[in-house]
Amino acid sequence: MKGGVSVREILEEVIDFLRKEKVDYADVRYERHIEEEVVNENGYLKTHTFGENQGVGIRVLKSGGWGFSSTDRLSKDSILKSAKLALDIAETSSRRKGEGRVAEEPPYIDSYKTRYEKDPFEISKKEKVELLKEAVMKMKEVRGIVKANGSLRFRKIQKLFLNTDGSVIEQEIVISGGGIEAFSAGKEGFQKRSYPSSFGGDFATRGWEFIESMDLIGKAEETAQEAVSLLSAPEIKPGEYDIIIGGSQLALQIHESCGHPSELDRVFGSEISFAGGSFLTPDKLGKLKYGSEIVNIVADATVEGGLGSFGYDDEGVKAQKSFIVKEGVFVGYLMDRESAAKLGLRSNGAGRASSWNRIPIVRMTNINLLPGNMTLDDLISGIDYGFLLETNKSWSIDDMRVNFQFATEIAYEIKGGRLTGRIFRNPVYYGTTVEFWNSCDGIANEKYWRVWGIPNCGKGQPIQVMHVGHGASPARFRKVKVGVAK
Repeated sequence: MKGGVSVREILEEVIDFLRKEKVDYADVRYERHIEEEVVNENGYLKTHTFGENQGVGIRVLKSGGWGFSSTDRLSKDSILKSAKLALDIAETSSRRKGEGRVAEEPPYIDSYKTRYEKDPFEISKKEKVELLKEAVMKMKEVRGIVKANGSLRFRKIQKLFLNTDGSVIEQEIVISGGGIEAFSAGKEGFQKRSYPSSFGGDFATRGWEFIESMDLIGKAEETAQEAVSLLSAPEIKPGEYDIIIGGSQLALQIHESCGHPSELDRVFGSEISFAGGSFLTPDKLGKLKYGSEIVNIVADATVEGGLGSFGYDDEGVKAQKSFIVKEGVFVGYLMDRESAAKLGLRSNGAGRASSWNRIPIVRMTNINLLPGNMTLDDLISGIDYGFLLETNKSWSIDDMRVNFQFATEIAYEIKGGRLTGRIFRNPVYYGTTVEFWNSCDGIANEKYWRVWGIPNCGKGQPIQVMHVGHGASPARFRKVKVGVAK
């Protein structure tokens, strides 16, 4: 910085300036993002990108009106100019509506850092490129594979947050992830198998050791073989079946039918024109039988390694665990400080922004289905005839998060309480949220439970792409409508 003035000193001056302007509330947030992506297609390096950006976002609440401004120019003059703009916007907003307020929150002086063993940005480009190439080539060697891809992505986010409550919070969050996918083609079209999950793989707030644990090379041949086998696999006869949903698919089910409808700003209509609303209106809180008694869903930003884990959200609220559904009953929302104030509650740490140039809005953290007490064999043995569905292929859910349809890459046949070894292609299951979760009668235990990372959750205008996580183990559902995706 010019004259040796640090970013922290400038942000402290900004907070002092805004206090003197008698604002209701204000916060300033500096962020630095470092990102790397490696993509291999058919054995060739398609992409290797490395980027960095940094800036400051300033949010002001005055006389009930909100204002926000951001800048990537880190001089004292530029940041103060941005603060004055945010203040002007807040004052103008107050004259139009002026109903904004934030729930109380104690100040924190603290720091947080992702725990990891190997910094992914210290691993050479050569090692990353060669790992992907070997995994992709192993898939390409399988006869019938027409295309094979692999990708790795890494991110390091450094944050400094100050607000007029007196908080000063530093954080460093490291994200690692990736995956592979194999495509086969035949007379009946094409098939795909992904590992360890679809749409880019799996992600966590961990280091390079997370990539090593996925064993992409070791799983490559099996992934490709299944893609080829699906070409000649039969399709399921449409009907009602008892099914088991595997962890990675159940993570997306939780995301769409549990996470999004519990976002309180969506309940109040803030997303209605873009991403829809929610059926979980306040009159249902503490009353709605959302699922069976074994269904317990929590928002938990404290899970080590979860993609939705952090020390503090982007409003200075400490990471925490809170119930959304407890013993089948809907008991809580995802809330930021503004939406919580409308219900006379405190935020549960769900105010998050995708970057320094975006305002915090209500976002998922790690929305987890807590494990049950059964083994996978227990779940399977309880099905006379049905299927185990794995790995998402596509999904659709209505604006109020009630009616859904999910297609998966593969279905494994269960007959007489055992897996038969037969697979089925193009499976799809569908239903309504409350009916579906009430049909859950078995959840696998801690041995099978893990947090899956979803790095591409979109919400907000302008759009914010957020990293969220979902803890799940395989679970069993009775009499679910299953058919064929076309």
